[in-house]
Formats: sequence, C-alpha cells, structure tokens
Amino acid sequence: MSGLLRLCTAGSVDDGKSTLIGRLLYESRAVYEDQLSSVRAASRNRGAGPIDFSLFTDGLRAEREQGITIDVAYRYFATARRKFILADTPGHEQYTRNMATGASTADLAILLVDARHGIRDQTRRHARIARLLGITNFVLAVNKMDLVGFDRSVYESIRDGFAGLLDGATLHAIPLSALHGDNVVAPSSETPWFTGAPLLEYLETVSVDRAAADHPFRFPVQLVVRPSHDFRGYAGQIAAGTIRPGDPITVWPSGRVTRVKRIVTWDGDLALAHAPMSVTLTLEDEVDISRGDLLATTPPQIGRRVEAQIVWMDERPLDPRRVYLLKHAARVVTAELSSSLGLNDIGLVAVTASRPLIFDPYDRNRATGSFVVVDPVTNATAGAGMIVRGLDEGSAAERGSAAAGRLARAARSAASEAEAEEAVQRLLEEILT
Repeated sequence: MSGLLRLCTAGSVDDGKSTLIGRLLYESRAVYEDQLSSVRAASRNRGAGPIDFSLFTDGLRAEREQGITIDVAYRYFATARRKFILADTPGHEQYTRNMATGASTADLAILLVDARHGIRDQTRRHARIARLLGITNFVLAVNKMDLVGFDRSVYESIRDGFAGLLDGATLHAIPLSALHGDNVVAPSSETPWFTGAPLLEYLETVSVDRAAADHPFRFPVQLVVRPSHDFRGYAGQIAAGTIRPGDPITVWPSGRVTRVKRIVTWDGDLALAHAPMSVTLTLEDEVDISRGDLLATTPPQIGRRVEAQIVWMDERPLDPRRVYLLKHAARVVTAELSSSLGLNDIGLVAVTASRPLIFDPYDRNRATGSFVVVDPVTNATAGAGMIVRGLDEGSAAERGSAAAGRLARAARSAASEAEAEEAVQRLLEEILT
C-alpha cells in the first residue's frame, strides 16, 4: 500500500511510547548519524545502556531530564512501501490537550499498554479522544511483554478488554517489546503463538479511510482575490469533494446558485481539483461572496445552535456566563457555551453562536464539523470542538432573552467602561445583522 500515512501514539505515562517510536525509527534507518551519536552520548550520561530509543523523539531538555514526553514530537520517515508522518504525544493527564492536538490530523492511532499494568484510565481517555477526533484505525501495542515472560494469556486478556472501548473502529493488537525490538519490525521468536503482522509491516499495508475526496464538495472561502478590475476569485482549501469547471455550486448562507468558471492555481488552470488542494475559483455570475462563506454542491446544515464534544485546553475553566470567540472554518463569531469544563476535561456542550454556522457533523467532515474556542481576553486557544448535531434555536422570546444575557455578560466581563461599551456595540451589530 503506497501513499502517506499520518499516525500518532497514545497511552498512559511510562507505557513506552517514545521508546517504541525511537526503535521504529532506528530499525527503519530513519535517523541520521549525527542524531545517533548524540543519542548514544546522552544514553551513556543517563546510564540507560547503549541506546535510549526514547531520546529520538523526546527532544525538549525538560523531557530528557524527567524521562517523559511533554510536547508533541513530529517525525517524518519513509520505507520502500510508504511515507509516514508520526506524532509522539504525551501520556500525562496534564498534557491531554497536547495529545488531542497530535491526534487531530492522524489517520491511525497506536495505543500502548504496559503488559504489567493492563488498561489504565488515561489509556481509555486517549482512546476516547482519538475516536472523537474521527480516527477509525487503531493498533493496540501491548508493550513490555518481555517483563511478563511473553505470556500469551496476559496479551489476550488486554486485547479482549480493549475491544469494547473502540465502538465501530478497526483494532489490530500486537504483543511486543519496544526495548528489545520484538514484533516491531520483524516477527519475534518469543511469540510463536502470534501470527499477525509486526508493527512496521502492518503500518506499511493498512488501508485507511480518506474519503474526503468522495464527499460532497465543501469550499470555505478564505480570501476574495481582486488583483485587477477584470478578475474576481475566491481562494481557499477544498475541505471535501471534487470540482470541475462548469459544475453548479451554491453559495451559503445566501443560497445563490452559480457555476464554476475556472480553477486557478499558480501553475495554471486545472480541469479538476479535489480535497485537500488549495485553489482559487472564479464563477460564472457576479455573486456577493465574503470570507467565511461556503461554496458547496449539496446543502450543508445552517444554524446558530449546535451540540458539540469539546476538549477544554485552558487552565481557566469554561465559564457559561462568559462570551467566547468561535473560529469555525474561515469564520469567527462570538458564542456562549452551556456547560462548565476544567483543564483537559471532555464534555458534550450546547453552543449558541451570535451568527449562523455553516457546518456538517464532524463524523461526516472534519473541516466543516470542527471549531476552535478562543478566549477573547487573552486570545489563547481555550478548547477544541467537534460538532455532533444541530439544535433547535428556540422561540423568538428565548432568543431575545439569550441576546440580553450575552450583552450583560459582555459588559460585566470587560476591564473598563470603554471596553464594555465597545463589547456591547460589537455584540449588538452581530445580533442585528
């Protein structure tokens, strides 16, 4: 199986994620000689033997000193059969937000379990996040099998216990030892009872679902290109589907129907474009289109209220009394969130936006079904959301009450009278448009 595979690691702390990935890189000859020399020297300083494989991915000084993974480490490597982008993500609960970041673009997740301890809460947590993020292919790496004498019953107990945690996903379980290389690149003589593919072989041959190009066309407009009076184009990245000149498309939220005239790129016009290409489209008709609008071949969902799974990433808890910024596709709106969440919490939240969102459920389209929550005071990324479904918007009286509440909260959260006046004015403009 050729092509690119994006993968991430997940699991509890000290299950051996970085060691496994380091071993994989080393055995596939994906490390440079200077890297190898540096890691050998650092391994001797730590008394870790000839090579501490975790150092190939734990690049931060704090990570090496503490022997843990803190940040997401990305590695690019290739074999004769496939190219890989690999994200080694943290196992500590306090870095769950980093794990969610690494998993957000992955096609496959490697879930590690220490054979001595079995499935732990943090492993379940990471599995849940990976499923929420739309990952449907999982490798269950039962690591440190050498420390339990390669006991088959231990491996099978963990494998069977994990099967129920991944609803609707594909699971390939492998007994291995990252430290000694058993079943990492080649089959191990220590596990004659295991007849499945070792890790690298499985990664080289697994077929992942990349059906974005087969989904209905979605094109969030990022920029209106107007270099001269006789050219007007709409630039962005195709979120799903394919498009050709002459295809009919609808502009949302206006609902205007037109046709694609040209597909323009730096290298010239194209006869066909597909996700995830970045292109500029010109249209047959003069249509009022702005940044944040969506071009589509089938109707998306439109509404101000949605239900979403949110991973909270801010040390300041989610406060339902505050107004947040929601970055969805190429549009930024203010929004209220219904439930309280703390750092690294995951919860189902009702989101009420000041302007209609043009979306698909996340399980149908990652790009139009996801959003980022931003704290308007600090401008920090506060959370990541995956839209589950649209919600009824309620009666006019309820909407008016909610608008009044938003205005009052915006004024209370301002640091000064001038900021309060500006915030209220901005909200009024959004409510009335």
